[in-house]
Amino acid sequence: MTKSIVFIQVHGKPDVIEVELSNNASVGDLHDALAKAGIAPDADLVVFIDEHDEHVQGDREAHIKGLKHGSRIHVSRCRKIKTSVHYLEHTIEHSFSPGTRVRTVKAWVVEKLKINEKDAGEHVLRLCHSTKEPATDTPLHELADPGQCSVCFDFVPVKRVEG
Repeated sequence: MTKSIVFIQVHGKPDVIEVELSNNASVGDLHDALAKAGIAPDADLVVFIDEHDEHVQGDREAHIKGLKHGSRIHVSRCRKIKTSVHYLEHTIEHSFSPGTRVRTVKAWVVEKLKINEKDAGEHVLRLCHSTKEPATDTPLHELADPGQCSVCFDFVPVKRVEG
């Protein structure tokens, strides 16, 4: 049985937990791995694989789809993260899965607001009311405050230093 390393990220906790799962792991195998990693099962917790829109569900024997070496397993109380983005006079909103990365949100903003590629490349997503510009591979649940299922961004020009 081939095994893969996967990474567990829990909403509200900064650390990443590395575990080994078989490539054809079941829901039960995943729940056992979470328990072994100290993540207590809870009826309110939902588990997402990478950026999938649907959470892992089914009985203990059900096969987990999309699990592969290097997958990120996101554990959250949020089924969706309500995401607001401000750009010039526009404010747009969309609900994403907790594992959705910042780069996916940026691509959605560019498409939704029909921003040309050159302008898009000169802009970043910055958390509202801050100077924090999260890395593009940051999952949304990592940016949402614990107990909150929302995040707000400003789509702003990249700071440039000319000299």
